[in-house]
Amino acid sequence: MSYLAIKALHIVGVVCWFAGLFYIVRLFIYHTEANEELQPKRDILKAQFTLMARRLWLGITIPSMLLTTASGAWLLTDQDISHTPWLHLKFVLLLPLFLYHFHCGWIRKKLAADVIPFTAPQLRTYNEVATFLLVGIVFTAVTKSVSTGLWSLVGCAAVFVVLVVFLRRKLQGKS
Repeated sequence: MSYLAIKALHIVGVVCWFAGLFYIVRLFIYHTEANEELQPKRDILKAQFTLMARRLWLGITIPSMLLTTASGAWLLTDQDISHTPWLHLKFVLLLPLFLYHFHCGWIRKKLAADVIPFTAPQLRTYNEVATFLLVGIVFTAVTKSVSTGLWSLVGCAAVFVVLVVFLRRKLQGKS
């Protein structure tokens, strides 16, 4: 296959992988909030969210991670870019992404076993980890610049802090 075809597969894999990561944490939130419902609605919702999370995880998230990893490895062998500093930053950002991915798998299994490891507000915050990593990885890979990648992370963190402060004030009734 040509370099551009593999690169296209890599991008498709990344998009699908992150879609799976974003959606699975939303399902975790809904599953956690279902515990506040009365019976029989609680059990019906929890069973449905468990099924949806399993299908998403096994049918989209894991295959997309594998496609992204395989195509990324292929791209590395096609061109000798291993000595470039931006790629080192990308690898540094990929490590927490893989940890996040496998931690989501752990949360999924806990919820399926009817163990609630986090509250809904904690999971809402946790959901932003993938966004933060996505911004850093994409800016680093597209610009091939360590400084731009790092500044994108700083900017993303600043936006997150501003949003948290703004939303907290709104929720407390302070306009």
